[in-house]
Amino acid sequence: MVGIFSSRPFRGITALALFAFGAFSHAQTVFRVTAIPDESPTELSRKAAPLMKYLEKTLGMKVEFTPVSDYAASVEALANKQVDLAWYGGFTFVQANVRSGGKAVPLVQREEDEKFRSVFITSDPAIKTLADLKNKSVSFGSQSSTSGHLMPRSFLLQANIDPDKDFKRVAYSGAHDATIAAVAAGKVDAGALNISVWEKFVADGKVDTAKVKVFFTTPGFFDYNWTVHADMPPAQREKLTKAFLSLDKSTAEGKEILDLQRATRFIPTQASNYKGIEQAARSAGLLK
Repeated sequence: MVGIFSSRPFRGITALALFAFGAFSHAQTVFRVTAIPDESPTELSRKAAPLMKYLEKTLGMKVEFTPVSDYAASVEALANKQVDLAWYGGFTFVQANVRSGGKAVPLVQREEDEKFRSVFITSDPAIKTLADLKNKSVSFGSQSSTSGHLMPRSFLLQANIDPDKDFKRVAYSGAHDATIAAVAAGKVDAGALNISVWEKFVADGKVDTAKVKVFFTTPGFFDYNWTVHADMPPAQREKLTKAFLSLDKSTAEGKEILDLQRATRFIPTQASNYKGIEQAARSAGLLK
């Protein structure tokens, strides 16, 4: 059975509230999935399609992937149980856990997410270090992005650079690919983003590395995960976890899904892994 891939993203709490009745009324027959919009809707849908088909087969029910309009909507969707499964960055998971009163449960992460990194890029030859960003225009991704904002900001603060005081202008592109585009087009002097999106752009020849280069790579931190609500029945949670852990690159299906997810394999994770992200968010004043 092939799932339905909605092209209409949730547009905030009002739309989510209207969607809630349908979500609960089909709880036993439709499994709903969403993801933070850290890349273009087209790319997110492309990455999701084979995984949704695989989950349909393993869960034995229709699986729907519905995009959201922004990061906040993904947090509300899980907190209000309007989706069953959400792909979060570390910071979005922390926000969802706080918003749901500790009811967000991270099941699995990619092996790469144990030591995820961000990169700072520029097309200005004069920018060689973080200190060179003073009095420059710099773009982050979404304000709620772990690798596109929170952790880059955290490492800047550790280097005694306050973006709000030391940069000429702070911009938010909304997504990692949009940050690359902004730097390449000269709209900003530099940008910070997810290393895996950068590496994918380089591998696909979508960025001219003779003009746009990485000048700083952050230390590693825990990042992305697949999260469910604590009210999900234990048996379904176990089945879902097993489905992810069973993905193997030695099979054609597993290779397709893992390659699209930019993963070597999925491994178990737990909420305590994201305590460092929570602390960084509170220190940066991004989580009250």
